[in-house]
Amino acid sequence: MKLRSYLLLANTISIAFIIILLLVFFQYMLVTREQLIWLGIATVGAGIVSALLFYLLVRPLEASVRRVSEGAARIAAGDLEARVENTGLTEFKLLADQFNTMGTNLEQSFRQVKTAEAAQRELVANMAHDLRTPLASMQSYAEALEDGVIQDEATYRRYVTTIRSETVRLSELIQDLFELSTLDAGARSREESQPAVVEDVLLELHPRFSLQLEAKELQLRVRLPDRSLRVNMLARHLQRVLQNLIENAVRYSPQEGIIVIAAEELEGELIRISVIDEGAGIAEAERERIFERFYRTDRSRSRQGGGAGIGLSIAKLLVEQYGGRIGVEQAEGQGSRFWFTVQEVKMVQ
Repeated sequence: MKLRSYLLLANTISIAFIIILLLVFFQYMLVTREQLIWLGIATVGAGIVSALLFYLLVRPLEASVRRVSEGAARIAAGDLEARVENTGLTEFKLLADQFNTMGTNLEQSFRQVKTAEAAQRELVANMAHDLRTPLASMQSYAEALEDGVIQDEATYRRYVTTIRSETVRLSELIQDLFELSTLDAGARSREESQPAVVEDVLLELHPRFSLQLEAKELQLRVRLPDRSLRVNMLARHLQRVLQNLIENAVRYSPQEGIIVIAAEELEGELIRISVIDEGAGIAEAERERIFERFYRTDRSRSRQGGGAGIGLSIAKLLVEQYGGRIGVEQAEGQGSRFWFTVQEVKMVQ
């Protein structure tokens, strides 16, 4: 039943009830016939006026309800940009505001879902390529060894070494994905509380890059303050961040280039650690997206170089877990300066 019909029915019942009372009063001689007629006419007239007032007053209410109903129908049909005009009585204005807020939230949620779906499709495509490349390489070399087409010892060892390196590459990619999923879940290990010493972490990392540095004839220079730097980050997490940044610098540095690792003190007991290379640099429009997972500024070159597009996103998640910030900017001259901040832990005297 419509609101207008409901109110008219209520008005009719009221009039009928009054007339019945008048008839009862007349039956028991409480009113005369003439009084009954005049009271009946007055009651019917008041009922007609009341019905007209109901009709006129209900129209804006119906219009407000109709606007909300039409807005809901548009959203149900898929138009998430549908909004309701904020007019009418105070209660309906409040209802319209709440409806529009709901529509905005639905639209934002839908966009997030669409973005997540697109990211998931990109994830599957990237993973398919990044996993297929080392697997295909391993398969081809293994088949060549199995078929006995390799006769000389040097080539045989080279094939075995390539299979081993591709196995390591595949293992690192799987480890990166596992670590990324762990960081997404917000799992932060607390089994250790010892602050990391920056110079100790760099000393442990250097042997891992010695072969890559020699292959490209790169120079690695470290610039640290004279005193020991202790930071509020687990040593293995700091090592992971620096490793990813140095790997990125080595990958994009030119032959015989220079990589600089520097640390400087900021206000608020913050330490900013930078990794500077002499590569081609990163376009300003891409500097915000460079830390997104599986994002590559040059996809073909990154894949050939072995980068899966995960390392920088892992570094960002780790740094932010400790309340720090991470970013990239143009280095002086040519190249990129990747930097992150971490809280320093002062030694108690």
